[in-house]
Amino acid sequence: MMSYLYNILFAIVLLLGLGYFYSNIKKIIRNINLGTAINRKDNPKSRWKNMALIALGQSKMIRRPITGVLHIIVYVGFIIINIELLEIIIDGLFGTHRVFSFLGITYDILIASFEILAVLVLLAVFAFWTRRNIIKLKRFASIDLNGSPRKDANYILYFEVVLMTLFLLMNASDFHLQNIPGGYSHFIKAGYFPVSQFIEPLFNSYSNEMVMILSEIFWWLHIIGILIFMNYLYFSKHLHILLAFPNTFFADLKSKGQFDNLESVTNEVKIMMDPNADPYTAAPVTENTPPSKFGASDIHDLNWIQLLNAYTCTECGRCTSACPANITGKKLSPRKIMMDTRDRIEEVGRNIDANNGVFIPDNKALLNDYITPEELWACTSCNACVEECPVNISPLSIIIDMRRYLVMEQSAAPMALNTMMTNIENNGAPWQYNQQDRLNWKNEN
Repeated sequence: MMSYLYNILFAIVLLLGLGYFYSNIKKIIRNINLGTAINRKDNPKSRWKNMALIALGQSKMIRRPITGVLHIIVYVGFIIINIELLEIIIDGLFGTHRVFSFLGITYDILIASFEILAVLVLLAVFAFWTRRNIIKLKRFASIDLNGSPRKDANYILYFEVVLMTLFLLMNASDFHLQNIPGGYSHFIKAGYFPVSQFIEPLFNSYSNEMVMILSEIFWWLHIIGILIFMNYLYFSKHLHILLAFPNTFFADLKSKGQFDNLESVTNEVKIMMDPNADPYTAAPVTENTPPSKFGASDIHDLNWIQLLNAYTCTECGRCTSACPANITGKKLSPRKIMMDTRDRIEEVGRNIDANNGVFIPDNKALLNDYITPEELWACTSCNACVEECPVNISPLSIIIDMRRYLVMEQSAAPMALNTMMTNIENNGAPWQYNQQDRLNWKNEN
């Protein structure tokens, strides 16, 4: 009877954990869909390849070999060790013990690889913690991460240490009970434990009943820890564990530096250049044009890919460390652009939740309240941030759209830019010289 109660309790815990996770995923999807439509279904073969190489293969991470290898260890460890989660779920629901043990030697290899990976993950996590908290690399010490973002990074590392430790303790106590002469309870001999066999002697001073209680405690804490970690992802930068795959699949496949034209402006230009068109005829209205406004001042003006980018940001700071504007002391930080965008999305999402699914204008916007024009105009449009991002995020696309809004909606371009555009219009060049005087400089000597 007690066994059935345990199974029912496990089912309840599992349903609560998965249910809360599902509700958070629904919120993310809803918030991403606040963005405008954009078609990213072209060239599926290249998109699948992009996802396989970058999200699954970590190809951009290994450009920095040491951190790349460490990250791959943690990533592979997280994925492979949680294959064991399937066995835990089956055992918890049906009261079995190591239900996959019938695989024999294959099972032994799996358990052994899980344990070796667990140790490697612990070593990698220690290295990451050291880089953040002792060495204090510049990109991790930036003011962008002040407050909860810096704490969040450490929370994730602590989570991983606890989960890997519980996994090894669970196996060690299980191994101890498996090797009691004559057998003990339902613990059958299954699996090979190259690491936890060295932890097992810690239980020699305890009675068999106490070791069994500890084994169950480790088992419960491990599965509850996994469920807590899974649900914490929604509030963490590690949401990229899930979103890196769709983000790389839907990434822009065009050459870097090739900007999208505004369709409404393109249509106007085509009419102006058509000798047979009435110059006073309005551009044809389509599903996507005319836009409510040019460019973007808030998240509703950005497309859903840009909002997906914001949620996928790993906050690693590689974009900011490569940004020439930031390197020279300008206020711009591409990482901050993405973090600010995500914060604004979340603020709008909470507004919608509080108002029965309807957004009530809050007299705030991404532009000015989160991101300043000074940051936007510091950008050189060089695409260094896009090139560096390990999951194909494009802070530049958001910057360009917000600059379009400043120029085309508010006529708020910097004086130097206005002067340059005026010179191009009047003189055919950025400089304030008459076209006839352009070559005068050659006679100065």
